[in-house]
Amino acid sequence: MGRMHSWGKGISRRCLPYKRIPPSWLQLSVQDLSEQICKLARKGMTPSQIGVLLRDSHGIPQVKYITGSKILRILKKNGLAPKIPEDLFHLIKKAVSIRKHLERNKKDIDSKFRLILVESRIHRIARYYRLSEQLPANWKYQSATA
Repeated sequence: MGRMHSWGKGISRRCLPYKRIPPSWLQLSVQDLSEQICKLARKGMTPSQIGVLLRDSHGIPQVKYITGSKILRILKKNGLAPKIPEDLFHLIKKAVSIRKHLERNKKDIDSKFRLILVESRIHRIARYYRLSEQLPANWKYQSATA
């Protein structure tokens, strides 16, 4: 798949195991895993951070294979899902840091160009989330309040 703002056509992607059943050595119930996910979310972790922690520290390869639903769906069911989607949040965070950099370095025209690219990505993904009703219809990105 091509990139949005570069010439790359990279082919690296994740490689999930073929078997979609929980590993035989895993002795964790669905209820315990859901409670653990909710506990980590209450500490302020994002869904991807929860997945990485479960994989690296607890040896849980894929939450979906054990519980039948993804981490974000478990969080939504328990009312712990983040207000705005994670990818949009990180793009906004990147735009804020570029703006902060531009306040200190006014002549950095490359950063000014990169800020335009990041903000266009924000507008594009926000349009998708508004259409799929994951964001309110009147949600709008404003750099002054971000």
